[in-house]
Amino acid sequence: MAQEHPQPDPLIEAFAAHLQHERGLSAHTLRGYTSDLVQLAQHTGPLRAITLSALRTWLAALHEAGLARSTLNRKIASVRAFTAWAHRRGHLPEDPAVRLRSGSRGTRLPEVLQARDIDQLTQDLAAHRAAWAQLKEDNPHDYALAARDEAIVETLYAAGIRVSELAGLNTTDLNQSRRTLRVIGKGSKERTVPYGKPAAQALDRWLHARDQLVAPASGAALFLGARGGRIDVRVVRRLVDQALENLGTTGARGPHAMRHSAATHLLDGGADLRAVQELLGHSSLQTTQIYTHVSMDKLTQAYAQAHPRA
Repeated sequence: MAQEHPQPDPLIEAFAAHLQHERGLSAHTLRGYTSDLVQLAQHTGPLRAITLSALRTWLAALHEAGLARSTLNRKIASVRAFTAWAHRRGHLPEDPAVRLRSGSRGTRLPEVLQARDIDQLTQDLAAHRAAWAQLKEDNPHDYALAARDEAIVETLYAAGIRVSELAGLNTTDLNQSRRTLRVIGKGSKERTVPYGKPAAQALDRWLHARDQLVAPASGAALFLGARGGRIDVRVVRRLVDQALENLGTTGARGPHAMRHSAATHLLDGGADLRAVQELLGHSSLQTTQIYTHVSMDKLTQAYAQAHPRA
């Protein structure tokens, strides 16, 4: 039986140090790898003695517990990365996860917003901000929040950035004259992302109102929470979910829907796939290619509806 409070596995700690210092993975990704391996060790015992049979037994138990296929695949990826590293470093005599197979993820495509949905969404947020503008002198704090929310949604869509990347932005990452953002992505990789005029205007309004939320904990954070600290990704998710729910015309939810939509609309407009890859910060072109499937799905539907010989 696993201990209720097991001692940290030094092998997991060494692997975590490798991920952080040699591969430069984010704290969020690091926590995911570590938690998966700690869970594995609690089920199988010390990882120095891990076998393919033990891995399969663990995954079967997780499957029986009802874990989603995507979650199981993520855990398999964590284990594969760990065992490959441990084998290279001589901690394991062989790599037991080489023959571990992932389940198929299927062909589920990301939910995207139509361009008209984006227009309506931003118009709704602008109207909310304008309503507070009339009471700005009496309620500068609430006006600042409304201006911030508008700028967040405009920036997510205009730049196609991840919610964690948005929350990590500093005021010094914003180049207003060139309309670009310096973004720190996965693996601490830096890229420069352009944004358009509507986002520039929304960001300008927010920056003029930002002082109303500034507190000692603000630092250089571009987007602030209601109490003045750097905005939390959960706050961004809530405000985007609420805005999309109010829209009521789409099943798309969350900040990632803005990223999916930006990528799809760029490709629909004729953007080069590699340019979109660079914009999104994908390390592999294969990851970006899912958006060509979304665009092709849209094209197929239009063909079926409009072509005389469809």
